[in-house]
Amino acid sequence: MSIAEAADTLQVLTFDLDGETFALDAGVVREVLDATAGTQVPGAPAFVDAVINFRGRIIPLADLRVAFGLDRRADNIDSRVVVIEYDLDGDATLIGLRTDKVHEVTEIAAGDLEAAPRVGMRWRSDFIRGLARREGDLIVLPDLDQIFLTRGGAVGAVVPLAPS
Repeated sequence: MSIAEAADTLQVLTFDLDGETFALDAGVVREVLDATAGTQVPGAPAFVDAVINFRGRIIPLADLRVAFGLDRRADNIDSRVVVIEYDLDGDATLIGLRTDKVHEVTEIAAGDLEAAPRVGMRWRSDFIRGLARREGDLIVLPDLDQIFLTRGGAVGAVVPLAPS
């Protein structure tokens, strides 16, 4: 099933990375935090090389800039960490994602979504779930499954939620 067939509209949280607008399914977003320095984890993959304390839990901190082959960037006043709850190998997992700036929760019409072209992209097309045009801007929907599989290293690099 294509993205456009999944629903009439998709609610997303939009954010910036390196001057480009990205969007995550709003249903996986748990909280948006001010940027915080993570604790480095020796030997962890570069994409997920730190952890942070989120409401008493230690969760991995992933840098989407690294996943997309961009240079790391020092946090600034606009930088945020988007905490998502994501299904990794059947386990609901909290993960912090570094962003340059968070914008808003908005809707993207299914008709505005299309697959990423296989050539001419700035990023790996398999890391892109889809593209949308909204008000003249291009919005990139990352494929978190593919990014975590390819860049995240072993599943042991992420910490599953403890049973309640």
